[in-house]
Amino acid sequence: MTTQMLDEAWDLSPAVALRPEPFGAMAYHFGNRKLTFLKRMELVEVVRGLAGCRDVRSTLQTAGVSEAQWPGYVAALQGLAATDMIRPRVTSQEAVA
Repeated sequence: MTTQMLDEAWDLSPAVALRPEPFGAMAYHFGNRKLTFLKRMELVEVVRGLAGCRDVRSTLQTAGVSEAQWPGYVAALQGLAATDMIRPRVTSQEAVA
């Protein structure tokens, strides 16, 4: 597991829409036209919770994900990052620089 991601702040990409489904959610990226199925409600909760937490670690804790499951969630988030479904949070200081 890449523990670096646990200490980073991430957000849902502004070009992504999440549509609730009985199995979890569909994530559609309007920019690159990728469609991703989030097949676990817990993962949907984590993805939606990214914006409200300071980092991935606190998002997982807030969502009630046990530490033993973190590697699987980090791998899923890395997959979402690879397709720009989620992206590193840009702080106001970084946006100015």
